[in-house]
Amino acid sequence: MPKNRFPSARGRRHGAPSSVLRRASIGGIVLAVLLAVAGLVAYVTRAESPAAPKATPAPASSSTSPSPAATTHAGVAVVAPPRTTDPIEFAKAATKVLWTYDTRSFSQAEHMAGLKRWMTDEKKYADWKSVSDQVPTPVLWSRMHDNGQHAGATVGEGHFPQAFKTALAQDPGAITEAYVYAVTVTGKQSIAWKGSGAGAESRSTTFAVQCRPDRDCALVGVLPNVAP
Repeated sequence: MPKNRFPSARGRRHGAPSSVLRRASIGGIVLAVLLAVAGLVAYVTRAESPAAPKATPAPASSSTSPSPAATTHAGVAVVAPPRTTDPIEFAKAATKVLWTYDTRSFSQAEHMAGLKRWMTDEKKYADWKSVSDQVPTPVLWSRMHDNGQHAGATVGEGHFPQAFKTALAQDPGAITEAYVYAVTVTGKQSIAWKGSGAGAESRSTTFAVQCRPDRDCALVGVLPNVAP
């Protein structure tokens, strides 16, 4: 495995305190009620995160007719988000996008532009930094390009973390202000580079996903710690 491989979320979770504070927007969305209901103070410091319960009607999945993809050359840097109102379906698609990249064909800027299209357009809730932190810097991306590095993903199971389900079961109406759900997804990322080099690892990520009843889901952010 080369030293310049695409950094996993685990490797980028330990940011400066100011970074954590900037990302407190997610806490304001999903957790304003949860902090009082379930005592999830750990989430504010990014020690744990939550999602939505059966007590609140889960959004139904809609057909997936993708919007125009982010394209630059003959290919696609990042596929377009699916058109769905199911937070788990959306989070699984987002997982595949975040764990997939091709430095041989696309620049870091093109990749970032594609990811940005997955974000919610509600600036009050969007935590773009938590997503951009998953992507190598332009300098590192250039080195990975020189090494012909690319990655793909196999997505497995997705679920609402237990802490969030428990909290929202106590206050089912809490979700109706921002309609932001936390979803944990597991799977495997496979990485390859020049010289027949290759490797793979099992991974898990917890997302904050906004799924309002009258529109398709969108990405709010990526939590730095995985919520079980």
